[in-house]
Amino acid sequence: MQKIRKAILPVAGFGTRFLPATKAQPKEMLPVLNKPAVQYVVESVVAAGIEEIIFVTGRGKRAIEDHFDIAYELEDKLAEKNKTDLLEELKKIQGLAKFSYVRQSNQLGDGHAILQAAHLVGNEPVAVVFGDTVYDSKVPIVKQLIETYEKYNDPVIGLTEVSREDVHKFGVYTGISLDKETIEIKQLIEKPKNDEAPALTVAIGAYIITPEVLDVLSTIEHGNSGEIRLIDAFEIMMEKGKPLYGKILEGTWLDTGDPFNLLRVSIYLGLKHPEIKDKLRAYLKTLKI
Repeated sequence: MQKIRKAILPVAGFGTRFLPATKAQPKEMLPVLNKPAVQYVVESVVAAGIEEIIFVTGRGKRAIEDHFDIAYELEDKLAEKNKTDLLEELKKIQGLAKFSYVRQSNQLGDGHAILQAAHLVGNEPVAVVFGDTVYDSKVPIVKQLIETYEKYNDPVIGLTEVSREDVHKFGVYTGISLDKETIEIKQLIEKPKNDEAPALTVAIGAYIITPEVLDVLSTIEHGNSGEIRLIDAFEIMMEKGKPLYGKILEGTWLDTGDPFNLLRVSIYLGLKHPEIKDKLRAYLKTLKI
């Protein structure tokens, strides 16, 4: 069985839910405490043993590339001022993994974005994690997915449960329970109405996909939504009788995909941060709004 060494991070979206903040700044670079959201994702992916990260970017996303690159002038200034702690922190960022960047010129769906990286993946399984998928877990979510993949040797989708009120925002996956955390997926429903969803188990934007998934994606011209979507490839594979698995992830999903959730994540992580947790907790108690 091939070791999973690479991860694709699609980060080409416009971030319209954050406008006007994202007019000139990628949504993935919006700060959560003192780090951009995408850095939390990268750190988690690397902690799972991933060696190479392929960003699928678009226009206006150059800041992501710059963030994970060397900043000579800034490093020189920090060295001059003897700010060694900050200097080491910056050097850690650029050394997290081997980074590559490809562009999605047209917004034609998440499957289309993933295909832009296919030539860098080759004939091997690969992790896919979207740039706003932050997770607080003892075991990195990609490691959890890899463990499931190594057991079944087929594509794996990261899942969690959401409220009935929010289920319409996501793709719902149901199937046969194999154990407490794993299902063999038998049904996929993209963004059902709240009262029509057969379950509350949804995809959170983290996957292990195989070369076969990439092959299927390459044959799709226009999916059910008019775009090339990853869920379309999964549906085609299921129609052909190919196994597909879901892993219910341990931990807390910290969705940063809209302004409210970004604020919620900042508060959540702030209350766990050793330097600011006490001040933040005290401040929140003073609010009378």
